Amino acid sequence: MPRLRTLAVHAGQRPEPHTGALAQPIFQTSTFVYGDFERGRRLFAGEEAGYLYTRIQNPTTRAFEEKLAALEGGEDAVAFTSGMAAIAALAFTLLKPGDELVYLGPLYGGTEGFFYDTLARFGIRITDATERPLAEALGPDTRLIYVETPANPTLRVHDLAEVARLARARGIRSVADNTFATPALTRPLELGIDLVVHSATKYLSGHGDTLGGAVVGPAELVDEIRAEGLRHLGGAQSPFDAFLLLRGMKTLVLRMEAHSEGAMRVARFLEGHPAVRRVYYPGLESHPGHAVAARQMRAFGGMVALELGSEAAARAFLDRLRYFAQAVSLGDVDSLATHPYSTTHQLVSEEVRLRQGVTPGLVRLSVGLEDPEDLIEDLERALARAAALEAG
Repeated sequence: MPRLRTLAVHAGQRPEPHTGALAQPIFQTSTFVYGDFERGRRLFAGEEAGYLYTRIQNPTTRAFEEKLAALEGGEDAVAFTSGMAAIAALAFTLLKPGDELVYLGPLYGGTEGFFYDTLARFGIRITDATERPLAEALGPDTRLIYVETPANPTLRVHDLAEVARLARARGIRSVADNTFATPALTRPLELGIDLVVHSATKYLSGHGDTLGGAVVGPAELVDEIRAEGLRHLGGAQSPFDAFLLLRGMKTLVLRMEAHSEGAMRVARFLEGHPAVRRVYYPGLESHPGHAVAARQMRAFGGMVALELGSEAAARAFLDRLRYFAQAVSLGDVDSLATHPYSTTHQLVSEEVRLRQGVTPGLVRLSVGLEDPEDLIEDLERALARAAALEAG
């Protein structure tokens, strides 16, 4: 079996047979000619493999799906226009009214908002098991356990192998959002998780120039999500976006190594700074989930969060940064910084935000590929501004 760096370059892609083009061509077409009546019947009946319509499948998109499935160690993958489209398609395919979804948080605010604001309206019960034993939260109607690890934005680490063990013992499907870690650092399917979801917009792309999402797992489940969640809901990935993702994923393993190295140096600097009340990074020995992270991650990723104590301090800090651009999203080669309480997690109630550590003083950093020393100098200048404000 090829190793990850080799899979990142070669999986899902081969020279185009008619021209010999090495780069994956963009098949920018909405429909495909099937030639004759009988072949059209067979294709639509699923009796023959082939391309019909880009909303269902496209050769460029298929190359992305195959590459991601290989990197995650899954049988198959299905691509979507965004991470939220992937999550929605998965949920509406696998859940029905009366079912229960149990999650371990914190979660990305858009995901949590979708669970409570949308799924709940369709009669699906949502249960937050973050602060109690997962086994106690599972009931007779639980059909799905959903987890992020490391979690957004406080980098909380959940034990994926334990989640998978409990889910399988109860006959419940488990889903892990692997956006923060990527398969370069964690492969949840190897730990027993049933399905992996991605916002491919982030580290898989790596360059901040495209949107995408995906679900990876057993072929049978992926086929089900493609047939219902993709065909019916229609969140199909465009061939051009798939092309950009394929380009970005060739360097995924190398980029994640560099992101992780830079984030570790940034986290250690922040941990020793008097203006910082707390640092969240699973690579630090002080992180409560460090032992689990060390067991299920190859390195600790590019995301760091810090607690500054107040919204005023966070505002002063963010407005002084030079190399960290204030923006949502993450996983870019450029460093980014955001204030989750007022941006990405606005859809989550204040009570839940505060309980999960998403406070007015929390700042989330996506450490890019700049020289870590330049980033540390940038952070030091910004922290001096925040400290001066707090001192009055």
